[in-house]
Amino acid sequence: MRRVLVVDDEENICLVLRTLLRKNGYEVEVANSAEQALELFDGFGPDFILADVKMPGMSGIELCAEIRARSSLSTIVVMSAYGSEQLALDAIRAGAYDYLAKPFKQDEVLFMLRKAEEREALRRENQALREAARKQHRFSELLGKSPAMEQVFRTIDKVAEYRTTVLIQGESGTGKELIARALHRLSPRASKPFVAINCGAIPETLIESELFGHKRGAFTDAHSDKQGIFEEADQGTLFLDEIGDLPLKLQVKLLRSLQEGKIRKLGDTQDIDVDVRVIAATIRDLGREVEHGRFREDLYYRLNVLQISMPPLRDRSEDIPLLVDHFLEQSNARLGTQIRGLEVKARKLLMNYHWPGNVRELENLIERAVVLAEHDILTEADLPDRLREASNPVASVMSSDELSIKKAVRIIEETLIRRALEKTKGNRTAASKLLEISHRALLYKIKNYDIDGA
Repeated sequence: MRRVLVVDDEENICLVLRTLLRKNGYEVEVANSAEQALELFDGFGPDFILADVKMPGMSGIELCAEIRARSSLSTIVVMSAYGSEQLALDAIRAGAYDYLAKPFKQDEVLFMLRKAEEREALRRENQALREAARKQHRFSELLGKSPAMEQVFRTIDKVAEYRTTVLIQGESGTGKELIARALHRLSPRASKPFVAINCGAIPETLIESELFGHKRGAFTDAHSDKQGIFEEADQGTLFLDEIGDLPLKLQVKLLRSLQEGKIRKLGDTQDIDVDVRVIAATIRDLGREVEHGRFREDLYYRLNVLQISMPPLRDRSEDIPLLVDHFLEQSNARLGTQIRGLEVKARKLLMNYHWPGNVRELENLIERAVVLAEHDILTEADLPDRLREASNPVASVMSSDELSIKKAVRIIEETLIRRALEKTKGNRTAASKLLEISHRALLYKIKNYDIDGA
């Protein structure tokens, strides 16, 4: 029920209002002075306050100012038999919602409260929408609370407002395009186009036309002029995904566009001015690509003005529960399901998995589990076999595409150390005996593998 605090030094007014409001579904408390109202205020927590202006001691307007000083969201209506425009104005300046003249009809009181309720509901709805929009659009679906992700968020905040080219590096499925969209959304270009293209998904014979456009007759199938994505992104942001797959001959043309802010369509003789912020992304080590002659050094340095490295999911396992809950909510909304969560063992499997496909793999896995689930809580049985196999470090390494002996040994060693520490409840001396290594060697490996809580 909505709560109303009635403040008036006239007992009969308090009695009439209490009876009227309770009859109409309100919870009511009364006070015969402003001082008594302040004593009741914190414990009662009223949604609305009906306060007389003229009272012994503190006035209704002074009460209103005191309530507002406490940053209260209560809606205040002042009442008085000594009505005047100046009194109403003073009350509103002190923070009152409206003014009610005495004597009043019962319907007037109820109408005033209903108006105040509608205004309060609208205010809260707007506040909720603003908060939801802020949370949703600040970093979109870039969720995380790990130190690695906090660093990503700080970097985005720092570089978003500048036109400077950004190079995003990270494994497949880590969310590189989400970073690009966040940079655009937080930039002065947010109201302008965001255009994305995957340089590795377009045939080499077509990508120049896609980037820069072409004139009619430029080649056999060019039956009309075509606008390239540089023009589409004018005044906005162009996201070049998998920039490492861009053919060498086009790298020269891209470099010129970045340096001069001009493009030339295929088959044209005139340059076109464009104002585009370019954000590039790659899973490749472009420095190594430069060494092997597969990527131009000058373009690499032009793209790599500011770099953001997206950490793989296995390096931020503390973010997995947050992401799981988010993907569960998304899947429920999209599929009409009502999965409430995961059992402890299922969550443990997710936490211990190495996630070669990163966040994208986790998202797809949760959707699959939701579709196949027979209960409203996901269990181990709802998860793919590869997660259970991964709990065995040897099976995990052998079933993956990993060929590095060094990396494989690390995975196995780290898993065994964690198991030993868990079995000995953190006793490192006892764990070193189980592992058959020296205590000193164990301490070194704990530090090297960054094993938390050990």
